[in-house]
Amino acid sequence: MESKLSDIRRRLDHPLPTPPPSLRRGPFRDGAFRSSLHEPRTAVVLGRWLGAALLVCFLTGLTSHLLQDPPTWLSGLLPARPANGYRVTQGLHVISGIAAIPLAAAKLWTVYPRLFEWPPARSVLHALERLGIAVLVAAVLLEVFTGLLNTLQWYPWPFPFRQTHFWLGWLATGGLLVHIAVKAPLIARHWSRRGTPVPGRRAFLTSVTAAVGAVTLTTAGQSVPWLRGLDLLAPRRPDLGSQGLPVNRTAAQAGTLTVPADWRLGVDGPRPYTLSLAELAELPQHEAVLPIACVEGWSASARWSGVRLADLLARAGAPAGSAVRVTSLEADGPYRVMEMPAQYVRDPLTLLALRVNGAPLNADHGWPARIIAPNRPGVLQTKWVARIEVI
Repeated sequence: MESKLSDIRRRLDHPLPTPPPSLRRGPFRDGAFRSSLHEPRTAVVLGRWLGAALLVCFLTGLTSHLLQDPPTWLSGLLPARPANGYRVTQGLHVISGIAAIPLAAAKLWTVYPRLFEWPPARSVLHALERLGIAVLVAAVLLEVFTGLLNTLQWYPWPFPFRQTHFWLGWLATGGLLVHIAVKAPLIARHWSRRGTPVPGRRAFLTSVTAAVGAVTLTTAGQSVPWLRGLDLLAPRRPDLGSQGLPVNRTAAQAGTLTVPADWRLGVDGPRPYTLSLAELAELPQHEAVLPIACVEGWSASARWSGVRLADLLARAGAPAGSAVRVTSLEADGPYRVMEMPAQYVRDPLTLLALRVNGAPLNADHGWPARIIAPNRPGVLQTKWVARIEVI
């Protein structure tokens, strides 16, 4: 078996035919790239920073995906606390993704002469390595590009964003791990500062650090309250909007500008019942300070008041540990129907909110009633609630 493996490896390592010298023109000629910064130590330093940003982006993105669309086996295990959990993880996701853009540009500039190395492929193994790098670079660039446009809520492509973004994340992370494994000896040699100093390296790395810092500080304010004063380049200002909150999907877009005059909330359970808005207002009211945190990266806290969801279910005779299905008045949309696991239902911070920041909800914020719950993505804080069903 060992001899067969050795034979296979020898064949893969066998040099490929050398292309004719006449092809060595333009960037393929000797000495085409003269900057001293196209060297391994600079690439390794930038790779460390970029790898850290991509790892944070991947882990927080995975958290976001599981909170938004959990598999059945995980649904009952998702935590309702900390209440600001999704705000923190999704904020970090977008912050690290935006920071990865200048880092990726600097890293690619440092290593791009390798695209024109001669011969283009020295062996089958070398060709496979270059193919893996091509897949890695394409996946990373497409991931950060689509993620950036998602923060603007602009989707100029025919494929679904969320599912594509999720699988691209796995592809990019897998490609990164394979790349690190292949380049491990080179990375180890240049990890520390040993070796001959390269002119301009310190200035170049300082410039990249300044660029990353500037981009981060001027965009992170959409999710970090104490950086809000520097929020110059972010697509959202969380303190701007009706009733002090931004709105992703307006009542006009959802088709809920006109709510039936005889609107009644339906609660389906062992003892089903309905309530008018006036009857809801007569029930015990509770307050909770909770954020609306959206997948685009912005978040904003507000003071909500309304009826605890657990109280509504208790009145319907729901068994302990029941989950619910919430249906909106909106005519269509991927989140018109939302399911909420039991741990959120029983949390005292989970409300059927009737008021925000001391005023009745307006149409864009979900009048006559909406869901607000801790540690949940904004798309699952259902507006214009029509029915709550025990499941």
